[in-house]
Amino acid sequence: MTDPISTDALETLAAKQAITEVIYGYCRALDRMDKDAAYAVWHSDGTADYGEDIYQGTGWGFVDWVWTAHAAMSTHSHQITNVLIQVNGDRAVSEAYVTVALRTLPFGESADVADIYSRGRYVDQWSLRDGRWAIDHRNYITDHSVTLPNSDPAPHDPRSIRGPEDLSVALFD
Repeated sequence: MTDPISTDALETLAAKQAITEVIYGYCRALDRMDKDAAYAVWHSDGTADYGEDIYQGTGWGFVDWVWTAHAAMSTHSHQITNVLIQVNGDRAVSEAYVTVALRTLPFGESADVADIYSRGRYVDQWSLRDGRWAIDHRNYITDHSVTLPNSDPAPHDPRSIRGPEDLSVALFD
């Protein structure tokens, strides 16, 4: 006969799952250009540190900043792997690896398009407030980044849509 899982263990598993879904939801919010969902990842007083060269400030301010940057892209895709979470009551820390692929809109006289590939880690501090896990502070650590010219900027169907018209939005809402 096996011992039942303790209430503490179930609460920890539920917290880890909730945090993991917030991390995944953040990437989906960026890729579908759902600004409200991106704001929801952060507590209102949350902060973000992506380094001096990128962004340091509030979490909601980062969302505003990245929206401008993503508007200058034709496509972007964020994938999460290696999610590690440690829960301590109503607080938690996590590390999640992120791979990002960005395609710029044509720029310059030659109308060049570039692909930007980046790998890094989200190192987050979390808290549970009013029944909701959200980020108190995020550090982004860049592990690798490269920008390459793109020789085939033509879209291929079916193409993802950065907005509520994307198929996945209709399925999940």
